[in-house]
Amino acid sequence: MTEITAVPRLTVLREPASRTDLQDWGRARGSASPEMTTSGITLWSDGSGAETGVWECTVGSRHFTYETNEFITVLAGSMTVTPDGGEPIEIEAGDMVLFPAGWSGSWEIHETLRKVYVVF
Repeated sequence: MTEITAVPRLTVLREPASRTDLQDWGRARGSASPEMTTSGITLWSDGSGAETGVWECTVGSRHFTYETNEFITVLAGSMTVTPDGGEPIEIEAGDMVLFPAGWSGSWEIHETLRKVYVVF
């Protein structure tokens, strides 16, 4: 498997959907379920909260409020996203979603979810 390749101003992460070398990131933040665990690879971070990478999470639900913007592309899995006071939205592999800062709601992950994320 090709590693992360970095040259000035360009970083490439090959085959993000099938990588097997994700790092254990522990229990999912905001989850009441201890078996809901996360893993990932950080591709880039500016040190002040903006970052991009690959994130994976096992089945379960969590509720939270976004403090920053997050844009995702779902590589594998599926979930239902329900904004507080809103209707549920089904999200699956191939979908792109923008969660704006201040968005509050829940994620119900139905099968292990893998996404490319950009936090800004």
